[in-house]
Amino acid sequence: MESKLVIYNTLTRQKERFEPLHAPNVGMYVCGPTVYGDPHLGHARPAITFDVVFRYLKHLGYKVRYVRNITDVGHLEHDADEGEDKIAKKARLEQLEPMEIAQYYTNRYHQAMDALGVLRPSIEPHATGHIIEQQLLVKEILDNGFAYESNGSIYFDIEAYNKQHHYGVLSGRTLENIKDASRELDGVGEKRNQADFALWKKAQPEHIMRWPSPWSDGFPGWHCECTAMGRKYLGEEFDIHGGGMDLVFPHHECEIAQAVASQGKPAVKYWMHNNMITINGQKMGKSLGNFITLEQFFTGNHPSLDQAYSPMTIRFFILSAHYRGTVDFSNDALKASEKGLEKLLNGIADLERVQASDYCDAETGQTVKNLCGKCYDALNDDFATPLLISHLFEACTVVNKLIDHKATICGECLQELKEAMRLFAFDILGLSPVGAQASAGGNAAREEAFGKVVDMVLDLRAKARAEKDWATCDKIRDELKDAGFEVKDTKDGVTWKLNK
Repeated sequence: MESKLVIYNTLTRQKERFEPLHAPNVGMYVCGPTVYGDPHLGHARPAITFDVVFRYLKHLGYKVRYVRNITDVGHLEHDADEGEDKIAKKARLEQLEPMEIAQYYTNRYHQAMDALGVLRPSIEPHATGHIIEQQLLVKEILDNGFAYESNGSIYFDIEAYNKQHHYGVLSGRTLENIKDASRELDGVGEKRNQADFALWKKAQPEHIMRWPSPWSDGFPGWHCECTAMGRKYLGEEFDIHGGGMDLVFPHHECEIAQAVASQGKPAVKYWMHNNMITINGQKMGKSLGNFITLEQFFTGNHPSLDQAYSPMTIRFFILSAHYRGTVDFSNDALKASEKGLEKLLNGIADLERVQASDYCDAETGQTVKNLCGKCYDALNDDFATPLLISHLFEACTVVNKLIDHKATICGECLQELKEAMRLFAFDILGLSPVGAQASAGGNAAREEAFGKVVDMVLDLRAKARAEKDWATCDKIRDELKDAGFEVKDTKDGVTWKLNK
């Protein structure tokens, strides 16, 4: 199939037409969480970003195998080759088994992602379940002369690799830059160069998480898992590798080197990276201690929050910025997202109240005719979700005019508009009406009945307005308000919602 989709490739630093290696099959790997604490807003961004990529590729007709890993071993405190394993440290502090910690926070992560409307990946492999594959990767790199053993640990030899290849191809760094930036750390005596990174670490006596290997009882280096598991489930070459921009160096740079050193060629065609969530200009993250968990957003239980924010408000907030741009947290920005989401969901819901006419007026017909094309153009241009949302807002303006009897639409165009707005807002952006799950069964039926009554009353109010009977208009609005229905007259028309 011919693709109009273009993706910004971090590797080439330019937008490229998306042409899968084995269409219609697409392989996509995204770095998942290290499960030693509750998921926060920084975790939500890559999950939501690549959820939209997953949804859209499937909509285009591709058969997508989406792999997102769970890191449950090997991620040391300082993201390098020293310090305690993050999960093992948490287990020690809470006097639990490491796998209890990993399982608990994996469950918490899944609960938060489900609330955010993030689809589960095709495969979710755990690092601890792929120790053999990681050992095989290390052996291949050793056999090819790009690694060395030192005191039972195996390190990647960056200088040996750089003589034949280019370490730094993704980040744009040179070997000298990397050497100069490397800190003097514990265990430096084991390495030929401080910039070398661990493929396998010999476990110290106190280290809980360890496995037997040809070199020592130990554990894999953090970078190994994604290279090994990506190859296992997607093959030696696959289409998309995604993750946060903070992973470009060293994690993804090391992944590229490991793939080339083990199999003689790169594994990934398109590298995609979402930008960071920041607070006052600083990256949000557990290691910096400035994060707000998703549960705290959902409950409002954090000193930085003015109120609770629904999962869909968080999702809308993230999608309102392009995935490659930064997003700075503020209550004002979240409140604006809350209002924007309400406007969009109300617009879609209000379509059910629109009465079809025998014809469309010119403006309405043109808006409906162009909507799908403009939305596809936005998505095809490197997943420009803010532009897509702006097109949906334009459609909402038309809906308000239809509700307020200031425009007309034919039955065919009305159906087309309903299908388009639901497709792009619900199926691809992954938004859903707030509280929809809680309104199942009898509640949903009751609210539908309420809605029909309110629609009938508002039609009477619209007729009164047309006749300039302002007293009747105000009386209807005020009595609806007393009954728990908030009615708003805006420049684009009338909207209502149930507050009880």
